[in-house]
Amino acid sequence: MLIPTLDLETQLWEKGYKVVCGVDEVGRGCFAGPVVVGAVIFSPNSRIPDGIADSKKLSIKKRIELTQKIKDSCLAYSTFTIDVPIINEIGIGKATQLAFKSLVDNLKPPPDFVLVDAFTITDFDIVKQAAVQDGDGRCLSIAAASIIAKVYRDKLMEELDLQYPDYQFAKHKGYGTKVHQEAIKKYGLCKLHRTSFNLQKFI
Repeated sequence: MLIPTLDLETQLWEKGYKVVCGVDEVGRGCFAGPVVVGAVIFSPNSRIPDGIADSKKLSIKKRIELTQKIKDSCLAYSTFTIDVPIINEIGIGKATQLAFKSLVDNLKPPPDFVLVDAFTITDFDIVKQAAVQDGDGRCLSIAAASIIAKVYRDKLMEELDLQYPDYQFAKHKGYGTKVHQEAIKKYGLCKLHRTSFNLQKFI
């Protein structure tokens, strides 16, 4: 298992970038619900919590515990959500890019450099960003961003489950599990489903 470090952030700090931000998305591949992006900015003086890793490899309890510790220790953090109507209108790729750009544009303090898990951000200065492959496994600020975004989105899906209990969103968070596919087959699609994903084939 990869263990994320501050190596990339440190290299950038040493080059004179004062505000280095890690960004990651959660929910891009889901059948239902919003896509959420998270951002975390650590400073060279941040006391980094132990145990930060790719959010997908942590227990629910550990993610929740780390989220508060990350928020307490970082210079800044934020999340940004793109809801299903926009995803269905413009597609998940453009929706994710819109989330990235909106998030970064509204960060306080504004970042000097952005490290993004696997992507670059469209319409954002290419000189001030880098796509980091396996970013949530290699880069601490990206891993931290993945954790706060995951916890935030999971809570949203648990709240939405109360409105649409037939689909068990609290259980699978909108991902295309067998349980979710069977619910679609039985109940059809609801307003939370991404019709741009061609989910009619499961009915």
